[in-house]
Amino acid sequence: MLRFAMMSLLILTLCILSAAADDGEAIVSRFQEYLRIDTVHPKPDYYKAVDFLNSQAKSLSLESQTNEFVKGKPHLLLKWVGSDPTLPAILLNSHTDVVPFEESKWTHHPLHAHMDNQGDIYARGSQDMKCVGMQYLEAIRKLQASGFHPLRSVYLSFVPDEELGGHDGAEKFAESHLFKSLKIGIVLDEGLPSPSKSYRVFYGERSPWRLVIKAKGPPGHGAKLYDHSAIENLLKSIESIRRFRASQFDLLKAGGTAEGDVVSVNMAFLKAGTPSPTGFVMNLQPSEAEAGFDIRIPPNVDSEALERRLVEEWAPAARNMSFEFKRKHSGDPLLTAADDSNLWWRLFGNAVKEAGGRTSKPEVFPASTDARYFRMAGVPAFGFSPISNTPSLLHDHNEYLGKAEYLKGIDVYVSIIKAYASYESKSGSRDEL
Repeated sequence: MLRFAMMSLLILTLCILSAAADDGEAIVSRFQEYLRIDTVHPKPDYYKAVDFLNSQAKSLSLESQTNEFVKGKPHLLLKWVGSDPTLPAILLNSHTDVVPFEESKWTHHPLHAHMDNQGDIYARGSQDMKCVGMQYLEAIRKLQASGFHPLRSVYLSFVPDEELGGHDGAEKFAESHLFKSLKIGIVLDEGLPSPSKSYRVFYGERSPWRLVIKAKGPPGHGAKLYDHSAIENLLKSIESIRRFRASQFDLLKAGGTAEGDVVSVNMAFLKAGTPSPTGFVMNLQPSEAEAGFDIRIPPNVDSEALERRLVEEWAPAARNMSFEFKRKHSGDPLLTAADDSNLWWRLFGNAVKEAGGRTSKPEVFPASTDARYFRMAGVPAFGFSPISNTPSLLHDHNEYLGKAEYLKGIDVYVSIIKAYASYESKSGSRDEL
């Protein structure tokens, strides 16, 4: 009898493990299916992505609506209805588009979502950020299977256009009457992978400057030496900018300063010369030259002082220099409180701990995400991708995400969504936020 009981227990255990393994394989298979949809710029197949995501929403009985704030760029909004519509809702945002790739530089094709023997899934979007969009859905699937019913409504937003700046996607959505009608209390959006055991979380972003500096000077023969040629003037500016960039980079390399806390300056293009049918005229010094720079300004930096540096050192009018901002954020830095004064932060941190994870010190995001548009709309937002022990390969060759890390991230979202969606303010039906 004892032997029979032990055999029965063993069989039951094996069945449970087998079912769990099968479930894990199905979860990963759905992730790979999403990764294989070609949403690569410049011609992302947004509609195929929306059709796939809608099929997932249907299997979860989520409400669905598709909007086009800009024609040809569908925005998908899903809703898991909460039992108390008077409470502020949760918004889980992700983008469907991904950046281009150089196929020859990849070990595996970026759209095949190949999983190697170590369980690493290679694909464009595996980190940025199709993983997060699917983890939202899989977390809801797990919560539903456990019998959980949300008190607050949970929205999932799949936006286009983020890799082009989000102007036709999240920005239009955040400015819309639709968004205002949702009564969102907190937004979660993308973060960055962490090479350590701790997850990275972001409460703000650096402000972007898209700067073009132009130099003018007299044209001249290619053999003549003279002062203040256009290219010479521009090179002086480039050298001044290079020294400033090096001083910021030294702070980062010395340690103790986060990437989002220094000013980054990178030259994006350099344009000069007189075109010819075979290239450029080689015996003529051009009268104009210009360079473009991608500059990111942390919230704690005096942007007015930096602009004075631009006027006085980088593009002085006395040296026949001028400049133009192709894009420049104005106004106060948009930050979400990441301390105990913010209820959403406390709930978030506790939920990650309950899932067996931990977060590092909250950071300023070094680039830009769609989260800034929700902050501009007055809604707190955190950037978070539950990826640890993984090199950050956003926009890089051989972008990948490990199967185990992906599955673990789903459990983290299960804990976060449950904490957020079940919270009821002690002061009544409305938040004290």
